[in-house]
Amino acid sequence: MNTEVSRTSTDNSADGTADAGPRLRPGHEGDLSELTRIYNHYVAETPITFDIDRFTVEQRRPWLESHPDHGPYRLIVAERNGTVIGYATSSPFRPKKAYETSVETSVYLAPEQVGRGVGGLLYEALFDALAGEDVRQALAAVTVPNAASERLHLRLGFEPAGVHREVGRKFGRFWDVAWFQKALAR
Repeated sequence: MNTEVSRTSTDNSADGTADAGPRLRPGHEGDLSELTRIYNHYVAETPITFDIDRFTVEQRRPWLESHPDHGPYRLIVAERNGTVIGYATSSPFRPKKAYETSVETSVYLAPEQVGRGVGGLLYEALFDALAGEDVRQALAAVTVPNAASERLHLRLGFEPAGVHREVGRKFGRFWDVAWFQKALAR
């Protein structure tokens, strides 16, 4: 699979220096430490994931191994200057056989990369990778409020599909989850 993408130079940095854009590619074993660090930020600091306890690299390994560079369950990473700055995944939506043509998608960025367009690039590369697969629907769960994530999903063609009220408890309160859905194949 050739998922490498490069943007033309843009001025995305606070100091006005040019940014050639991230390199997008399938994730691999060498990324695991940085992927775990990025995810653990969201575990410890935000309600974006309902995981409560940080992961070790070894605990996160089965997750990595469940996202090969082929098939419907993918992991696409963005790297800049050799450092992973974010990732997008497609994972099983539900375990029952009839759900195999639907995937749940997610994007996680290093905190300093939020708002720089990397999430959209990752999702576009993920959808390109899934284009030849037997995947009909992509679903995404967004803990609300999260206006940036909601905008990202809407901009990329997801449609609101409902809200589950107070389905997760984290940081001493209950959180709603908005669902978004995008048709990938017809």
